[in-house]
Amino acid sequence: MNKLGRLFLTMMNIGLLRPFPGTIASATTSLYYVGCFHYNVSFKFLFTIFLLFSFLAVYLINLLSDQFDEIDSKEIVIDEFLGQSIPLLFFYFLVNQVSSNTYLFFILTIISFIGFRFFDIIKPYPINYVDKNMKNGLGVVLDDLIAGLYTTIILYISIIIYDKL
Repeated sequence: MNKLGRLFLTMMNIGLLRPFPGTIASATTSLYYVGCFHYNVSFKFLFTIFLLFSFLAVYLINLLSDQFDEIDSKEIVIDEFLGQSIPLLFFYFLVNQVSSNTYLFFILTIISFIGFRFFDIIKPYPINYVDKNMKNGLGVVLDDLIAGLYTTIILYISIIIYDKL
């Protein structure tokens, strides 16, 4: 269980890559979703995997916390996968409703990647509060989910404003 759990939390050891394991994990996640979009993988399937991974991540971070230097270790990057998934799943669903244009989804993915990394690194409130005060599996995952939510909101509002110009 320990080895499989570590592989899951480090996204098959992507978390061991240096110097920016979180950025590498977010980029890998982005490419994963572009591939899924291109091959028309069901949104329901992807959302189910996201939910399953979310609960499993919280559980395994709590269970295996003694296997890492700290609770929010740089090696643990499954939280980047989950946080980056928030805007990507949102736009996956929206773009799939109106088009099967992989190029459009790819552009939204790049912008989502930049936005997510920005919020994940800068950590505006309440991300910084969660990061500092929730030292458990839920806290590790929740700060990235909020960063993903911020990214989704900002990008969606930007699209609405751009569409009205």
